Amino acid sequence: MPTPVPDADPAVIRRVVRILRPLQLYHRHQVRGMEHIPRSGPALLVVHHSLATYDGFMLGLSIFEQTGRPPRGLGDDLIFRTPMLGRGARAIGIVPASPTAGEDLLRAGELVGVAPGGMWEGLRPRGERYQTRWEGRRGFIRLALRCGAPLVLAACPRADDLYTVYGSRLTDAIYAQLKAPFPLLRGLGPTLIPRPVQLTHTIAPPIQPPPYEPDREDEQVEALFAEAEGTMRALLRLRG
Repeated sequence: MPTPVPDADPAVIRRVVRILRPLQLYHRHQVRGMEHIPRSGPALLVVHHSLATYDGFMLGLSIFEQTGRPPRGLGDDLIFRTPMLGRGARAIGIVPASPTAGEDLLRAGELVGVAPGGMWEGLRPRGERYQTRWEGRRGFIRLALRCGAPLVLAACPRADDLYTVYGSRLTDAIYAQLKAPFPLLRGLGPTLIPRPVQLTHTIAPPIQPPPYEPDREDEQVEALFAEAEGTMRALLRLRG
């Protein structure tokens, strides 16, 4: 039996929605491919991580409003090491990322959101815009395979244009030591205001994992990872 996962706090969600509404208007946010979100049953929503991060929350809000399914995010440990931020994350349905938490949610039939590249992906300098930084991370693939959950990939390439991020040894060193973001960046003009670019998410058709074969797990994981990474790279080329 899956371990019960606490529900989100509706009052906190309403406050978050009030914050996201102006951002949706500011960026003229839209979503293509909403029909690819399964209307029921477990699914793993795999998103590209921008530095701004809030584009992912706008996608989650659009999914909820158009399908009735609130994505349950798997969040970085740093979020939950920060007391106020951690409490807020839990209140909107985010849980600390772990294979156990992900499996519990999928076994309960939830739509689970994950950004495999994490904040390290969001810290990409301007020369690496529209690229993935999944590196050796295969845990989300293994999770989907073991649970038989489809992978639904989504990306918003122009979220990488909200800020100009500069490569920095200091940024890399702090992340390596503390797993904390310390980017050098600018937004609109010389400010930290995000640029008013139009943000469009594209959702790809689900990738259904093959029947799980424990004796061939590593082989299955590699094949599924290659398909998922190729799909995400294709989504990131859609910048129109």
